[in-house]
Amino acid sequence: MTFSIVARSPDGESWGVAVASKFLAVGSAVPAAVAGIGALATQADAHVGFKGEGLAMLADGATAQVALDRLLGDDPGREHRQVGVVDVEGAAATHTGSGCLPWAGGVAAQDVAIQGNVLAGPEVVEAMRASWDATADEPVLARRLLSALRAGDEAGGDRRGRQSAALLVVRDGAGYGGHDDLAVDLRVDDHEAPVAELTRLLALNDLYLTASTEEEKVAVDADLAAELDRRARDLGQPDFASWVGSENYEMRVDAATPPTWVDRRVLAVIRGS
Repeated sequence: MTFSIVARSPDGESWGVAVASKFLAVGSAVPAAVAGIGALATQADAHVGFKGEGLAMLADGATAQVALDRLLGDDPGREHRQVGVVDVEGAAATHTGSGCLPWAGGVAAQDVAIQGNVLAGPEVVEAMRASWDATADEPVLARRLLSALRAGDEAGGDRRGRQSAALLVVRDGAGYGGHDDLAVDLRVDDHEAPVAELTRLLALNDLYLTASTEEEKVAVDADLAAELDRRARDLGQPDFASWVGSENYEMRVDAATPPTWVDRRVLAVIRGS
């Protein structure tokens, strides 16, 4: 029912899963990941219990292959399961049971496991692997995963059609305000073009839910601080800080009052409003 890619970033700091399917809310069933532990996808006749069990095994030090073997060892439904796992060191393993609906298969290499079932053909997995290899210089794991998912979709994807997609990426301290590991947690549950919609959402995620890099920060002097407050008042807010809160730009503006820096994109937004 699904094609997915499970991966670790080459720097060993991020893990994630990208998945698409002709299935409602695939993101609720398939992906799981914890920073510093690994990532997993369970699909075909998905065993959602594998997510917690598999990650617990990885947390206890099991390699991807050992965790996969343990999950499937006593499973009476193993021939109808498809699973991809990547561990803390980037070792990867994938399983496609003989009972999975064709075309079904997968590949695994350092840092990545790619798998799919009910696919247009092996070209889907091949396109995803080629995309992964071709984007080795992309430093943001979410973008690299999404590129691979898009390549699989363009190669035919799920032969039944399109319905949902999801992207999950974890990294220590990457969540909102730095309080959890969720760098990206996006789901398109029911859409005629879910991978395209996921691409749109990732751009919004980058703006609203990721912290500014040093290159994106514009220093705020007294003149700019006055301008920001004036523009905020013109937009019906008492000051710039209130405008930032109302527009949800907290991750991209210094929390001090007045701020010592503002993200260049936020500056462009308020100047263009």
